[in-house]
Amino acid sequence: MRTYSFVSSTFTLAILTTATLGLTGCGQPTPPAPAKATKPATTAVHDDHSHDHDHAHGDHEHGAGPHGGTVADWGGGKYHVEFTVDHDAKEAIIYLLGADEKTPAPATVADGKLLLTIREPAFQVELAARPLDGESGGAASRYVGMHDSLGIVREFAGTISGAVDGTPYAGDFAEHAHEHE
Repeated sequence: MRTYSFVSSTFTLAILTTATLGLTGCGQPTPPAPAKATKPATTAVHDDHSHDHDHAHGDHEHGAGPHGGTVADWGGGKYHVEFTVDHDAKEAIIYLLGADEKTPAPATVADGKLLLTIREPAFQVELAARPLDGESGGAASRYVGMHDSLGIVREFAGTISGAVDGTPYAGDFAEHAHEHE
């Protein structure tokens, strides 16, 4: 009986091994799933270097802003903010844009300032209103602030926050893939 039991167990093991290998493709790696189609990145050039942009947010994508910067959602699509940096001047310039991500959207913000919070290296910059031509009455679509760390040519990521008509807004952004020349 022992021989029969051993032979039966060996035979069962051989059948299970063969079945398992048949299901897994004989140990060959499973081919990767097809890549999900994405929009090609656009490139914006400014300040003597280029940025590749392909920013997804929710069900739509953000591309290069009208000033060559990185665009982030601000308020569920009601506003957008565009982050630009002038490394030589050590200056960040934030533009408030409308829902179309292109049109200036002048607004009166609390204390006339926005706050830029950069994650790495960690620092904050208050940005004061610097109205574009034709903007008046305390409303502006351009805000500017300076910090020594903005003079470093690198990928910046952070949050732009402020309050418009008592409603607080915040939008996260991240620059992508510089090609420094």
